Amino acid sequence: MHKFLPYAWFKGKCVPFDEAKISIATHALHYGTAAFGGMRAIPDPMDDKRFLLFRADRHAKRLSQSAKLLLSEINEEEILDSLSKWLKANQPRKPIYIRPFIYTSDLGIAPRLHNIETDFLIYGMELGDYLSPEGVTCRISSLRRQEDCSLPLRGKISGAYITSSLAKTEAVLSGFDEALLLNTRGKVSEASGMNLFIVRDGVLITPGVDQDILEGITRASVIEIAKSLEINVIERPVDKTELFIADEVFLTGTAAKITPIKQIESTKLTTKRPIMNVLKEKLILITENKSNDFSHWVSSIDVT
Repeated sequence: MHKFLPYAWFKGKCVPFDEAKISIATHALHYGTAAFGGMRAIPDPMDDKRFLLFRADRHAKRLSQSAKLLLSEINEEEILDSLSKWLKANQPRKPIYIRPFIYTSDLGIAPRLHNIETDFLIYGMELGDYLSPEGVTCRISSLRRQEDCSLPLRGKISGAYITSSLAKTEAVLSGFDEALLLNTRGKVSEASGMNLFIVRDGVLITPGVDQDILEGITRASVIEIAKSLEINVIERPVDKTELFIADEVFLTGTAAKITPIKQIESTKLTTKRPIMNVLKEKLILITENKSNDFSHWVSSIDVT
């Protein structure tokens, strides 16, 4: 059971979570005409009255850009201001996952994005590990990741996640934890809601933005951290067979953070992950505001 925070941001103000209701005729419910974000916030280890947010500005920017792809407008400042007010209303005390959401709130039945009302909401829940930190098992999905020419993949568009949902369930029902999707060209794209990295001969490799991936914020952060540690990083197409012979394979995402893959299909992978471990330790230090490096990525909000 999810433990939702007591207040939601709804219709421009904080209201009790149970009172944040939408109509069953809401356009976004029927056509997936919405965009969402995912953010983590944790109590400041040095001050329990403050909460730390990781790359809140980047998350706000991506949500604003996602809204534009739906022919809607919401600026980054409005998102961050609403988020601050929402956090202060909830006064959380444990690590949380935050879901900002912009959606077509019109009650019309035509599938369209012109002449239609939109709205913005935020809710959140307490969340620990989304995936097991010990590692996950994966299967190659029978479904393919969509192409950007048919769906704007650089935004977190709600309707696009039907493929992720089907792939995730296919994986779980066949005995795995997670799904890996290939793109329509047969190259590795991403997992159901995470980006993918492999390590070969000391080089960190990840599918580039031309492989129909979501431009993940954790992914971008890992790349920057790796470069600062003088780890060679290459963004390029990844073949399926490379997954089975890579020295390390792991996933990144806001919910997943950095999670190793321990098995793909019937192939068990090595448990030695020196590069992933260094990156994971560094990312934890940064998100907990314990590192001078990349300290500008972390913002704090007084929730009292």
